[in-house]
Amino acid sequence: MANGSVRVRFCPSPTGNPHVGLVRTALFNWAYARHTGGTFVFRIEDTDAARDSEESYEQLLDSLRWLGFTWDEGPEVGGPHAPYRQSQRMETYTEIAKKLQDAGHAYYCYCTASELEERRDAARAAGRPSGYDGKCREVTPEQKAQYEAEGREPIVRFRMPDETITFTDLVRGELTFTPENVPDYGIVRANGAPLYTLVNPVDDALMEITHVLRGEDLLSSTPRQIALYKALIDLGVAKEIPSFGHLPYVMGEGNKKLSKRDPQSSLNLYRERGFLPEGLLNYLSLLGWSLSADKDIFTIEEMVAAFDVADVNPNPARFDLKKAEAINADHIRMLSVTDFTERCAPWLKAPFAPWAPEDFDEAKWQAVAPHAQTRLKVLSEITDNVDFLFLPEPVEDEASWAKAMKEGSDALLRTAKEKLESADWTSAESLKEAVLAAGEAHGLKLGKAQAPVRVAVTGRTVGLPLFESLEILGKEKTLARIDAALAKLAA
Repeated sequence: MANGSVRVRFCPSPTGNPHVGLVRTALFNWAYARHTGGTFVFRIEDTDAARDSEESYEQLLDSLRWLGFTWDEGPEVGGPHAPYRQSQRMETYTEIAKKLQDAGHAYYCYCTASELEERRDAARAAGRPSGYDGKCREVTPEQKAQYEAEGREPIVRFRMPDETITFTDLVRGELTFTPENVPDYGIVRANGAPLYTLVNPVDDALMEITHVLRGEDLLSSTPRQIALYKALIDLGVAKEIPSFGHLPYVMGEGNKKLSKRDPQSSLNLYRERGFLPEGLLNYLSLLGWSLSADKDIFTIEEMVAAFDVADVNPNPARFDLKKAEAINADHIRMLSVTDFTERCAPWLKAPFAPWAPEDFDEAKWQAVAPHAQTRLKVLSEITDNVDFLFLPEPVEDEASWAKAMKEGSDALLRTAKEKLESADWTSAESLKEAVLAAGEAHGLKLGKAQAPVRVAVTGRTVGLPLFESLEILGKEKTLARIDAALAKLAA
């Protein structure tokens, strides 16, 4: 493909929170456009007034910006095929629907919902395909007058050609659909509102889209769109039929397709938990594609350099939250410490932080950040990992207390306090030696000896490297917390 000639589009509907499957579709389109030096068109399919909302529209734009996607044509950017919101293109669809009817490619269908259902049931009972049977294809003027006298409001239906449709899917190879399995279909509702089946191919034609990369769930509509494209070429509206590539399903729990109703499908969930955009995109790219057999961690730039839709695997891809977190953790490690500290900022203040703003200590945060960076899977975990530095008292986690404060813990803590009082508080190694010596005095290895100290000082059994944490917290606060733990044990 010559540089610059590829034109792909991402065309979501603004209904609810963006879904990770939708993001994967956007990513593959965007990466293909960037890889080929082509054009990425962002279009909004908002013709369903009952379900679309301005809030969802704003969320979509915000989500794409957060992910780092830039678009060459679309909302806020403009372009030669504006407007890029379908709700602003209604006149175009009305005009083209009329042209299709005038040329014999479409017709009025007066069948009622109950008549259609009755005929579908009869076809199923007889073992025939249950799609539309073409009853209104050749309505006489007399029949038309009668239907209208009865108050019937027709839909506009596209006339499928009586021929087999074969095309080469960029992901799945050659596919063939026979005419009995692709019946005539509606393109305009009885109230005059255009349907997705019309507006989507019309916009692709007018916007000169060359490659349609979309979910496998839309595969069955492709032969209908190819037939419509041929009609649009006949009318001079379209220049060519685009290439189609259908991306594999993303599967969730129980081997079912991940749906909008699944909590783990919501993009907002990952933003709120503190996934990095680059970590999430790295993981989503692996749902149907890979850079190489032995490399799961890569940058978006590496993906763009290598991405070809021909390399997408047609088999369903399973969404694995643990793997997504592990990949995100690797991307957290890849940040510079400065970048890491900046990205943690939202979780270090209200509403996430449990400490008072005046108790936050920037110097302590800068000192602990490099240790925290090696431990997090998602950025939101930073709050619990550093709260011991900024809260007046450590959190009271009863499960941690019960686990660490065994019989004899009071004696160990008294010895640890004694050893720590004479330690060098500018050296984490010296603090470690003090706790090690306290453990040896009680016949305990370091792991067992440090557990009560950790819970006394931080409130939790797990957290950042202990001795570096004690050094940053400081001698006075550390010893005061050990005293408080001893008082609690005595009580």
